[in-house]
Formats: sequence, C-alpha cells, structure tokens
Amino acid sequence: MEAIVTQIVAAVNDVLWNKCLVLLFLLLGSGVYFSIRTRFVQIRKFREGMRRVFGNIKLVGEGAGKEGMSSFQALATAIAAQVGTGNIAGCATALASGGPGAIFWMWVSAFFGMSTIYGEAVLAQKYKQTNENGEVTGGPIYYIKAAFKGKLGSFMAGFFAVAITLALGFMGNMVQSNSIGDAFHTAFGVPKEVIGVIIAAVCAFIFLGGVKRIAAVTEKLVPIMAVFYILGSLVAIIMNAGNILPAFKAIFVGAFNPQAVLGGALGVTVKEAMRFGVARGLFSNEAGMGSTPHAHALAKVAKPQDQGVVAMIGVFIDTFVVLTMTALVILTSGVLGTVGADGELLSGTALAQAAFNHSFGGFGNAFVAICLLFFAFSTIIGWYFFGESNVKALFKGKKAARVVYGVIALVFIAVGSFQKVSLVWDMSDMFNGLMVIPNLLAVLALSGVVAKFAKDEDNLTGE
Repeated sequence: MEAIVTQIVAAVNDVLWNKCLVLLFLLLGSGVYFSIRTRFVQIRKFREGMRRVFGNIKLVGEGAGKEGMSSFQALATAIAAQVGTGNIAGCATALASGGPGAIFWMWVSAFFGMSTIYGEAVLAQKYKQTNENGEVTGGPIYYIKAAFKGKLGSFMAGFFAVAITLALGFMGNMVQSNSIGDAFHTAFGVPKEVIGVIIAAVCAFIFLGGVKRIAAVTEKLVPIMAVFYILGSLVAIIMNAGNILPAFKAIFVGAFNPQAVLGGALGVTVKEAMRFGVARGLFSNEAGMGSTPHAHALAKVAKPQDQGVVAMIGVFIDTFVVLTMTALVILTSGVLGTVGADGELLSGTALAQAAFNHSFGGFGNAFVAICLLFFAFSTIIGWYFFGESNVKALFKGKKAARVVYGVIALVFIAVGSFQKVSLVWDMSDMFNGLMVIPNLLAVLALSGVVAKFAKDEDNLTGE
C-alpha cells in the first residue's frame, strides 16, 4: 500500500512541481499579471508598506480587536509561517541543484509574488466575516465562495480547506518538528524523542491560548529570530568579505550562463537555475499559496489595501533579506560544490552547516540548529493557526472539531521529531500544490476587485 501511495504522490508532484511545472508557471504568471493590473503596486507602495511595518511597531498587540490581531501581529504570524526551514535548507538545496543563478530567479519570483500576496491580503480583508460572538475570521475559503457561487464555490472552498489542513496543520508540521529533532540531535546529541515531547508541550500551551496567544507569541518571536539570524549571517559574510562581490557576480552571471560559474561544474543549465530558483522562492515566501491570508484577514486596519501593502513586506523580508543572507553565507564561504563524508555533493542543511562552520568553526552546527529551532517552531505556530482557521470554517466553529484537530496536530508534531518522514514530506508538497489551484483561480477571478483597491489607496473603501 505504501508503495502505491508513494507512486501516486510522485506522479502528482511531477505534474505540479517537477516535470510539467504547472504550479511554477501558474504562480509566476499570476505574479506578472497582478503586477500589471495593480500598476506594479510592489514598487509604488513599497515605501508605504515599510512605513506601516517599521514606523509604528508595538509588541503588545495594540489595536487588535476581539479575537483579531493588530496589523503587525498579522504580519508577524504570516512571516512566522513564511520564514521556515526553507530559508536555510531550501535555499541551500536550490544553490546545490540550480547553481548561484537560482538566487537571481528567487528574487524575480519574489518581486512578482509581492503583487500576488497584496491581492490575497486585500481579498482576505474584504471578504472576512464576524460571527455573533464578535470573533473575526477570514481566508481563501471565503473569497473562493465569493468568486464562484453555488455548489462549485462550496466544493472548491471545501477542497482548499481540507488540502491546507492536511498539508500544513498535520503533515507540514510533522516535517518541521523533524527538522528541529535532526538539527538538535546532530549539534547537541539530544534524543529526538525528547525534543519532540518538549516541542509538543510548548505548542500545546500556545495553541490553548487561541488567536490572542498565537499573535502574542509571533509578534515577539519573529523579530528576535530574524535579528539573530541576520546578525549571525552578516558576521559570517563579513569574515569572508573578499568574496562578496564575486558572490554577486556568480548570482547574476549564473542566472543566464551557469557554465561560466560554479554551476557549470555541477552540470547546471539555465532551465534548472530558473526552475529551482523560482520553485524554492515561491515555496518559501508562500505568495499565491493561500496560507498567509488567514492571518492578514484578522488585522484591524482602516482599509483592505492597508494590509495589502503590509503583506508585501512579508515576502520582501522572507526572500530578499533572510533567504539572501543564507545564499551569501554559502557563496562567500566557498563550500558550494564540495562533497561530504559520504562522497555526495553537500546540499540542504548539511551545506548550510558547512558554510557556517567555515566561519564559526564547530559553533556553526549549533548556530544552524538554534536558527532551525526558531524558524521551524515559528512555522509550526503559523501553520497550525492556518489549519485551525479552516477546521473552524468546515465545522462551523464547533469546539469538538477544534479539539480533535489540535490533538492530532500535536501528535504529528511529537512523532515527527524522530520518524523518517520522506513520504509525509512528499504528501505535504502534493497537498500544498493542490491547495494553490482553487486559491489562485479565485484570486484571478477577483482580480478586478484587487485592481480597484490598488488604483486608489487613499479613498477607495470597497464595492
């Protein structure tokens, strides 16, 4: 049975992500389309987005409504989900498979993805709902029903809700805890089972506090983890300062002529640089995937477009800042293209650890482990919240359904820390890809609404 499931999952992922590249073209194409329709809102309103994020940061949830979030809390929860193991291991894998040029295509995908996520956040705000208890809820499930009426809309919304709950709430969180378990076992020798129990216990405390506690944790955790990783990365990069300019040259040259740089030694082509760069970039910043709108819907803002410009900054921070830091650490260290003890080319977490070890010595492993703890743990919190939002919508807010969801999620988190989860990771990729389709179809169907909000940010109040 497992062999059959593995074959089915592999076949679906080949269509979505690998050979046919359906999602790559759909996600990138949507980004280009929304950039044109919004008159490149990611450029016009970038300064406004930065002002809203960094001009008035408050780490106490000021301005949040009942069961809602402040604008910064919503962004922090979104970034908590966006900045995960993919920013370390995923970036390293893209470099190993696509060469330095993959980073250029990551930047391209993120640039266009900023307009897509603007649209998602605007629609999440416009179509959010408030129940009889004053609790705010929102996300793709609501704007999918607005885009497609009747049974079609209900089916697509239900399909999305099930897919994201499986992809992120259960399977995705299992592989996140697995990353923490592996990193801490390698760096400190701590038994993976112990790590799993501790992670699950801390998560249970946070989850039981509901939206307010999740928001309170992410608004404090995200700035700390981002600053810690960025500072550590800057130190490593500065220690190899003589290689900074060659690193940037390799990125730009490798994007169009991989044979001229290290990518040539790895047998990388322009197609592979584009494929791995765009795919890993979109998977990391989650633009168009329908996950972060759950957080942005809860933000208490005056107009939907106010949160739209804030959402753009989440993609910028994830890709242009955090992910770029990882890339520069690896490229300036000179470890790209080297082999490990097993004779295989270094990739993923092992490549990132080798890069930091080059600058920090033995502390490199510990630094990566600590950062993976921050990144993966914050992602678990964000993904759990996204899954819970859809469980509440599917079961009309019934407490029993939320309790069952929480228990299953915690079991997956605990077990994931010490189990081999290759099939689970592949299944997470599959459901992650499947949930993109109804989300993007709805966002594209409602592109006229997004364009109207983007046209007049100061006066438009909706239609």
